[in-house]
Parts: sequence; structure tokens; C-alpha cells
Amino acid sequence: MNIKKIKNTLNLITRMVRYNMRIIFAGRFIWFLLAALAFYVFISISGVWNGELPDEEFVYDILLFPAMLLIFYPMTFGIQNDVDSGILEILFGIPDYRYKVWLVRLVMVFILVFVLLLGFTGLAYIFLTPINLLEMSWQVMYPVLFLGSLAFMFSTIVKNGNGTAVVMIVVGVLALILSENLERTQWNIFLNPFQVPQNMNEMIWEGIALKNRLFLVIGTLLFMLYGLFNLQKREKFI
Repeated sequence: MNIKKIKNTLNLITRMVRYNMRIIFAGRFIWFLLAALAFYVFISISGVWNGELPDEEFVYDILLFPAMLLIFYPMTFGIQNDVDSGILEILFGIPDYRYKVWLVRLVMVFILVFVLLLGFTGLAYIFLTPINLLEMSWQVMYPVLFLGSLAFMFSTIVKNGNGTAVVMIVVGVLALILSENLERTQWNIFLNPFQVPQNMNEMIWEGIALKNRLFLVIGTLLFMLYGLFNLQKREKFI
């Protein structure tokens, strides 16, 4: 009896994950996966062709932007897809909407991106250089979580997928511009923890990298909470 109950529960969870993933990615997931993979292969080959040393620093850099591509669509167009599929009104009728629906979706998307990153990191391990798969994938997830949560927050403010995409592109460009001045500080969103400056003590750099990860985690939590709070304002979405 317990085995049957477990199977039913697993089937229910599987259906729920598939259903939510179809809504989140609106049937376009395979295209974003292929685009991320193509971009990853292209910048890997280009970097090696241009004489870059295929070490941990290099792998982190080539993983970062494909990961951003994977997280971009579900976070910027998630609310829009709910509206287009006609289920937003239904979801608002569920008690504790923000915790029971979108929080679960956020977790599912981040887990999916992490699993895909493990696959991309595995390719780097095979074709480029031996690396710690879990450590590399987890380090890349810090900026992914930060920017993904930021996109989710903006989507609850703008309430339009295209508008949110424009905002996030502007934010991304500004972050890249500022990263040059913030390169060796804890405030650099794109800080590469494996890129130790030549004239800096490794212990000092580890401290900066640790503070940077703490900054990204706190920002992620704040963005998620603010976005979930916005989803409680039903009158602004219906």
C-alpha cells in the first residue's frame, strides 16, 4: 500500500513538474537549450583558437553567459506566459499563491539550470581541462541566481515579458560596463573567483570572493521576496 502511495505521489510530482515547465518555457525550452549549447561551443572554440589557456578561469567565463541565456527566458517571460495561458486568475485563487506556485517554479528552474550546467561543465572536463564539476557549476550559479531573481522581480513590476527583457538587457549592459571598475571588488556581479590577480595575495582574494558570494546570495533573497510580495497584489495583474 505504501509503495502504491509513493508511486502515485511520484507520478503527481512528475506531472506537476512537466506542466509547470511547459508553461514556464512555453514550448521553447529546446530552442534555448540548443542556443545555449551552440553559444557555449562557439566561445570555447574561439577562446582556444585565440590561444587562451583552458584552465578553471577560462571554463568559468565560457559557462557564465550560456547559463544566463538559459535563465533569461523563464524569468523574464514567466508572468507573461501565465497571462497568455489564461491561468493567472486561477492561480490567484490559490491560498498563499506566492509560496505554492511561483516559489516552486523558481526552485524548479534553478535546479534545471544547475543540472544543465553540470552537463556543460562535464563537456569542459572532457575536452578542455580537468575541473571539479560540482564546485565549478555551483560557483557559476551565484550570478545566475542573482540575475535570475532580479529578472523575476522586474517581471512582477513591469508585468510584460518584452518590457522585462528590455530592462534586463539594459541592466546587463550596465553591469558589464561597471564590472571593469569593480573587477577586484566584492560588488562585481560577474566576478570570477578562479581569476586571482597577479599582484594580490590569494588569502585576500578568497576573502573578496567570499564577500562577493554573500552579496549575491543576499541580493537573490531580497529580489525573490520582493517579487513574491508583488504577486500578492492581485488587482495589479488582473
